Amino acid sequence: MHGTSSARPLWRIPVLGATAALAAGMLVALGAPTAHAAAGATLPFTSVEAESAVTNGTRIGPDYTQGTLASEASGRQAVRLDPGQRVEFTVPRAANALNVSTSVPDGQSGTLDVYVNGTRLSRTLEVTSKYSYVDTPWIPGAKTHHFYANSRLLLGRDLQAGDKVALQATNVQVTVDVADFEQVPQAASQPAGSVSVTSRGADPTGRNDSTQAFRDAIAAAQGGVVWIPPGEYRLTSSLSGVQNVTLQGAGSWHSVVRTSRFIDQQYSSGGVHIKDFAVIGEVTERVDSSPDNFVNGSLGPNSSVSGMWLQHLKVGLWLTGNNDNLVVENNRILDTTADGLNLNGTARGVKVRNNFLRNQGDDSLAMWSLYSPNTDSSFENNTISQPNLANGIAIYGGTDITVRNNLILDTNALGSGIAISNQKFLDPFFPLAGTITVDGNTLVRTGAMNPNWNHPMGALRVDSYDSALNATVNITNTTITDSPYSAFEFVSGSGQGHPVRGVTVNGATVRNTGTVVVQAETQGTATFRNVTATGVGAAGVYNCPYPPGSGTFTLMDGGGNSGWDGLWSDCSTWPQPGQGNPDPDPDRNLAQGRPATATGSQDVYTPGKAVDGDAHTYWESTNHAFPQSWTVDLGSRQDVRRLVLKLPPLTVWGARTQTVTVQGSTDGSAYSTVVGSRDYRFDPATGNTVTVSLPDGTSLRWLRLTVHANTGWPAGQFSEVEVYRTL
Repeated sequence: MHGTSSARPLWRIPVLGATAALAAGMLVALGAPTAHAAAGATLPFTSVEAESAVTNGTRIGPDYTQGTLASEASGRQAVRLDPGQRVEFTVPRAANALNVSTSVPDGQSGTLDVYVNGTRLSRTLEVTSKYSYVDTPWIPGAKTHHFYANSRLLLGRDLQAGDKVALQATNVQVTVDVADFEQVPQAASQPAGSVSVTSRGADPTGRNDSTQAFRDAIAAAQGGVVWIPPGEYRLTSSLSGVQNVTLQGAGSWHSVVRTSRFIDQQYSSGGVHIKDFAVIGEVTERVDSSPDNFVNGSLGPNSSVSGMWLQHLKVGLWLTGNNDNLVVENNRILDTTADGLNLNGTARGVKVRNNFLRNQGDDSLAMWSLYSPNTDSSFENNTISQPNLANGIAIYGGTDITVRNNLILDTNALGSGIAISNQKFLDPFFPLAGTITVDGNTLVRTGAMNPNWNHPMGALRVDSYDSALNATVNITNTTITDSPYSAFEFVSGSGQGHPVRGVTVNGATVRNTGTVVVQAETQGTATFRNVTATGVGAAGVYNCPYPPGSGTFTLMDGGGNSGWDGLWSDCSTWPQPGQGNPDPDPDRNLAQGRPATATGSQDVYTPGKAVDGDAHTYWESTNHAFPQSWTVDLGSRQDVRRLVLKLPPLTVWGARTQTVTVQGSTDGSAYSTVVGSRDYRFDPATGNTVTVSLPDGTSLRWLRLTVHANTGWPAGQFSEVEVYRTL
């Protein structure tokens, strides 16, 4: 979502028998369950993974390491061909066209020979690194990325299911990721009464500049249709003043406009309809100050974009101003160096549906509520593959937003499959409000390591980055498969500990998640209902709010949950994919880093100071208000036998006696006395340390210390409270 904004510093396929299958390397739509619609777009092509095809090349991956070819590939695998090597696909459906995602070494270009049933075609598939190997050093955590690019070819013949298509490297090493097979219809005919751009002097060979011809045709066709016949047209500057007109081509494989900036305007009265042609740019690097976008600004109310092929741009659509009731549907957005589409505030009633996006250099689809909120807008039934530096779908603020029935695959560095966030980037920003509906989405191999903190991001992330999240967030009917790390993450990505509230997760299937099902890193609460998990890599829940002592995250059990009841035992370490939940160290301090609260605190001496591992910082209760209580949540029920209570080990802390009662609870509400009220002597001569032995059989999750008196100061004071399983 960096788009035209400053860089954002981040802190920290469907399943077989459900909505689609990834079998034998092929993405094939299946019948959806009767209870819910299928996730993803209805596409005019079928994709086949190279690693599932026959090859004498080298299969690479799977790999999730940032900066590797395999990590950016579909399915995290691909096939590397040296000159003379080939990969042979079995055609999955009737087709006369081929689109292939490939990577070649930086600075090189070449061709792939194409064979059909053993016969080499006269046509070759051009491959190049020209649009790849993008560097964005201003984005923290970014490495060279955007390794792949798509190349397409009309085969000039009709293929049937079962035919063989081989691609052979000729003069350059080529890594082949995935091939799309498509039956392209014949070019459409010119609509009656339309104004052809060629009638105004446009050159369909692409040799001459057609910018003025397009402008003249648009001016002549007000209220009607501008026709873009089959051919290639070169524009050298952007169009503006586009309103009350339809721009229509003969089909996205037939009518091609070569430009990196198609429409750039901040206002339109609307009624703009753009459909059925391709806009292919020449963007080779990301320059956020340049409007290198298919649409930059406003199309005006009641407009539409459909049937487009958008490629090699910075952003497909960067939408500002009035775009009320805009519909963006049935498009392909490929190889953008930043976002695929960004609703950059003010969007009302916008529907983005049934689009295919691949290889974005930032969020594939984003809503960013800058200057005014996006409202009543939706991303529905889109298929998103391989965003390589951010999220599949990101919602940054806004009111009453819907994210429904999307299929998101293979996110890479700095990104989740879906992010619901209050990260603002700039002001004025409008945080999440109303009801945020996240329904029926399928996330496959999504979530990634954030290299800034060596810290994983979940497949679906709810993030109170810059402010508390108080909207109602309903996450329903979700499928998460093969996440390399966690399934659901709750975090305040700035590290400020803003709470996440109002979240319900109802109806989720989690299969083969690398670490945990729930990764809770900030205070707040969420209700889970009918969430089932299998193949959990480490533990059910990681519940370690940050900063330590900032508060607790409560998981409310709404019933019907299964397969993820274990708790990661050590907040001082991150679970690693597939490692399981190690046996806890019997000598580990169970309280360190855990959420702590108190009945009162004095000035900066907050409850978390007693569990931060630093004996020189301390909690001090409200003064002159005994009794005062301090409570720590150990995260799960633990058998405990010993407490170590500390004050700062400095001589200026004179000896004192505190009168303390020890209580425990297993549910956070009903507390029982573990050790009755006693006097404990703290003396700097002996390290200002007191050991409290607990009765055999003591089992608790919440530990509470109530201080009734202190001879050295009119308040309760602890610099560290340590809790151990052993005496």
